[in-house]
Amino acid sequence: MSHYFSPDSPGASSPREIEVVLRGRPVRVATDRGVFSGERLDPGTAVLLSHVPDPPAAGTLLDLGCGWGPIALALAAASPQARVLAVDVNPRALELTARNATRLRHAVEVAQPDVLLAAEPELALDAIWSNPPIRVGKDALHAMLRTWLPRLAPDGVAHLVVSKNLGADSLQRWIENELGQATSRIASSKGFRVLAVAASAR
Repeated sequence: MSHYFSPDSPGASSPREIEVVLRGRPVRVATDRGVFSGERLDPGTAVLLSHVPDPPAAGTLLDLGCGWGPIALALAAASPQARVLAVDVNPRALELTARNATRLRHAVEVAQPDVLLAAEPELALDAIWSNPPIRVGKDALHAMLRTWLPRLAPDGVAHLVVSKNLGADSLQRWIENELGQATSRIASSKGFRVLAVAASAR
């Protein structure tokens, strides 16, 4: 069975358009069946976008697990001079993110994670914003975070939103203990934690 966090075909398409508000800005976007939260702005993503500080004005910013693109679109709107990357294993998600960025006149580069890292093995990131796919399972989630969180530049910060009931507090401890990256909770709202992860000690 294919899932939104699977690289397999996400099944039959059922495109739609929805109205959402991204960091105070109302926009109309394209979504579809077979992508994460295709019918609305996910509540966790909404909490993240409501509580993160502004991203760096320049540098390389990443939306990790972009879905149809709300986080990437918010990053690009806040930092038009930055390089904004959006990665996802779901091909339909990448197509939708690219389409929505074009519609809103944002510069967003979309890519499969493995393809991006093969092309740029030394990629360093000034910010990561993510609503990570907790339901993919601990092993896959930890592998994803091991791949991306250590790529933060020395002054970079990752902001993650995780449901309290799906292990936000244990994930915070895991990042600190296993990756050696200082992690703090900057917000708690509507059952979600927003975690700020510092770069690895150099």
